[in-house]
Amino acid sequence: MLPDTSRPFHVVCDASDFAIGCALMQFDAEGRERVVSYQSRQMKPAEKNYPVHDKELLAMRYALIKFRVYLLGEQTFAVYTDHASLRTAMKSPHISQRMARWLSFFAEYNFVVHYKPGKNNILADALSRRPDYDPRRLTRHALGASTWRACLPLDYADTG
Repeated sequence: MLPDTSRPFHVVCDASDFAIGCALMQFDAEGRERVVSYQSRQMKPAEKNYPVHDKELLAMRYALIKFRVYLLGEQTFAVYTDHASLRTAMKSPHISQRMARWLSFFAEYNFVVHYKPGKNNILADALSRRPDYDPRRLTRHALGASTWRACLPLDYADTG
């Protein structure tokens, strides 16, 4: 769906152990929820070590960066996450330096965080769990033979 700037946007986001995903959404004229844009990526090695809370905030930050052109200066919009504690995280007196940086970034936007149970957050959940992002799911069949050999140590690949 093409974005309709006369209608409010909302964002769904999620994080898994190895990836983050989000979608920019709107309701159409008939009241059906429609996707404007999807985004996802693998986590960097350091990000995989973040606590769950920070991974969820990372997904939210990623969404705001990717959809900035639609959301910055927008009337209040909703961000839906399956991590209930994020609703109060921004008001906590005990925050890390990373969280302080992210809160400064979040302050540029006018949004409200809503809890959406994981079973209802299907789209963002699927984007953050793409099998091609999960290094544990790499198999010889998922990769081409030449790519598989390139992943193996050289002395092992030579035995063919």
